[in-house]
Amino acid sequence: MLESQLETMKKGNGFIAALDQSGGSTPKALADYGISKDSYNTEKEMFDLVHEMRTRIITSPAFDSNNILGAILFEQTMDSKIENRYTADYLANVKGIVPFLKVDKGLADEKNGVQIMKPITNLDTLLQRANERGIFGTKMRSVIKKANQLAIKETVDQQFEIGKQIIEAGLVPIIEPEVDIHSPEKERAEEILKNELLQHLNKLSPHKHVMLKLSLPTKPNLYKDLVEHPQVVRVVALSGGYSREEANSKLKENNGMIASFSRALSQDLSANQTDEAFNEELRKAVNSIYDASVYKK
Repeated sequence: MLESQLETMKKGNGFIAALDQSGGSTPKALADYGISKDSYNTEKEMFDLVHEMRTRIITSPAFDSNNILGAILFEQTMDSKIENRYTADYLANVKGIVPFLKVDKGLADEKNGVQIMKPITNLDTLLQRANERGIFGTKMRSVIKKANQLAIKETVDQQFEIGKQIIEAGLVPIIEPEVDIHSPEKERAEEILKNELLQHLNKLSPHKHVMLKLSLPTKPNLYKDLVEHPQVVRVVALSGGYSREEANSKLKENNGMIASFSRALSQDLSANQTDEAFNEELRKAVNSIYDASVYKK
C-alpha cells in the first residue's frame, strides 16, 4: 500500500468508480451498454467485450483524477491490459487513480433475510496477485433484506473476518454489507447494521483500517459516527438501483459520504455513441457525481 494513495483516499475530493461487474452481472451491464447476448458466444468473448467497455471509460478524458479518487476492478479486468499496461498500473500511473479489486465470489442463497458471501477460494493467492499488480484495496459485498439482528451480525462478522485477512496482506478492505433499497425493513436494518459495524470498528487496533460501502440510508447522516471513526478511511455510498439523479440527491443529505456508483455512473453510455458523444455523457455523469460527493449542507 502506498502512503500517498492512503492519503488520497482519506482526504481527497471526488468519488470511487465501480467498474467491477462480475460474471453474473456482466450480461446486463453489456445489455445496458447496447451489446446484446447474441453479440457473443463464449464467456471469453463476453469478458473481452466488457473489457472494451471499461477501457473506453477509463481512457476517456472525462475519467480523471480531478474528480475520481479510485476505481474498483473485476479480477479479469485486473489481469487485462490497457495500452500495454495492466489496468491497475494504467489507473495509478497514467490516470493517478487508486485501484481496488473485487474479491468476493458472489452471494450465497438468502437465509434469515440476508445473503452472506460464498466462500472466497484461494483468497491468499488472489491477494498476492493483487499486490503484484499494484492494487491498493479490495471490495466484497453481502446483501441485507430484513432487519434480523442475528443474521445481520453474521453478515458483518463474516465481512470483518475476511477483512482482517486482507489487512494482513497489506491491502485496505472495503466492507460492503448492502441493505436492499426495496426492503420494507430498510430503516431498522440500517440501525442494526450501524451498531454491528461500530462494535467491530471499536475492536480494530490503531494501525488497522477499513473502508465501508453502504446503501444510502433512509435517515440522513445515520452513518456520521462511521464517517468520523478513526479506523475508517472513507465511507462510500452505493447507488443500489437508484437512478443517478436520485442517488446524487440522497448522497447530498449525508455529510462526509462519497459515491461509489456503478449503474448510476454508466447509465447513459452506449456502445453506439461516437467518442465525442460518449465522452460528453461520461463527463456529465462524472461531474454530477463529483458535485454530490463534495457537497456540504
